Amino acid sequence: MKVTFFLSFLLLAAGIYAQNLKGDIERIIKGKDATVAVSVLKLGESYNVDINGDKKLPMQSVFKFHIALAVLDAADNGKLSLDQPIFIKKADLLENTWSPIRNKYPEGNISLPLQEIIRYTVAESDNNGCDILLRLIGGTEAVQNFMDTKEISDFSIKANEEEMHRDWNVQYTNYTTTNSMNTVLKKFKEGKMVSAKSTDFLLKVMLGTKTGLNKIKEQLPAETPVAHKTGSSGKNSAGLTGAENDAGIITLPNGDQYALSIFVSDSRETEAVNCKIISDISMKVWQHFSGMTRYEK
Repeated sequence: MKVTFFLSFLLLAAGIYAQNLKGDIERIIKGKDATVAVSVLKLGESYNVDINGDKKLPMQSVFKFHIALAVLDAADNGKLSLDQPIFIKKADLLENTWSPIRNKYPEGNISLPLQEIIRYTVAESDNNGCDILLRLIGGTEAVQNFMDTKEISDFSIKANEEEMHRDWNVQYTNYTTTNSMNTVLKKFKEGKMVSAKSTDFLLKVMLGTKTGLNKIKEQLPAETPVAHKTGSSGKNSAGLTGAENDAGIITLPNGDQYALSIFVSDSRETEAVNCKIISDISMKVWQHFSGMTRYEK
C-alpha cells in the first residue's frame, strides 16, 4: 500500500513538474501571430512535454539531418564511403541559393570527400551540397524509404532544395512533427538509425553547426554541447515566414541530455521575433532541467 502511494506521488509530482514547463512555454508563445510547435524529450527517461507536437509543419533545412542519415546508412551498407571523392561540376553549384561550397569554389570542377559534403550540408546548411547528396542516393524517395524502414511516422520528403526555391508552396510537402523529430533524434542517439561510427560522425558534425546561432544555442551557457540542425524559409512577398526551425540534442552540466524540437510556421512576426521565440523556449527548457536560473554566458 505504501509503495503504491509512493509511486502515485512520484507520478503526480512528475506531472506537475512537466505542467510547469508547459505553462512557461505557453507564456512565451502567447499572442504571437504564428503556429509554434514544441516537443521536449528527456533522453533515458519517460519525461516529455509538447505543444502542437503532432502538427505537421514544413521542415525546411532540418530535413538535411534526415538526408544525412540516409547517406550514412548507404555508407554503412557499403554503397558509399565517407572518404570517396565526389566530383562537383560548376553546373551543380546553382546561383541564388545558400551555398558555402559555391562561395569557396565558384568555378566548381572540384572533388570533395563525401564526409566534407555532409559537413557542408548539415553544419553549414549548404543547399547545393544537399541536392548533390540526394542525387547520390537516388533522390528524396530514398530518404523516405529509409525513414519508413526505421518506423518514423509523420514524415514526408518530396522535394529537393532546387524545387523548393522554384515554388514557395513546395516546402509544405516536406513536413514532419516536432514529436516525430524528437523520436528520430532519440533513435539516432541510441544508435538505432545508423552504425555507431556513423552516429559519432554525424553528432560531431551537428555539434559544429554554424547556422541559427540565435535560436536554440543563443541564451545557453557558452560551453553547452548542442548537436542541432536548423531550418529557415525566409519571408515571401506577402510577409509570411513558412518555417523558422531548430531541433537537436542538448547536454546538461550533469551529463543528462534532452531532445528539443521547435518549429515556428506560417508566422507574420519578424525574423528576429521568430528566432527569439525559439531562443526563449530553449533557455526556459535548459533552466527547467538544470535548475539554474543564473549562469555565465
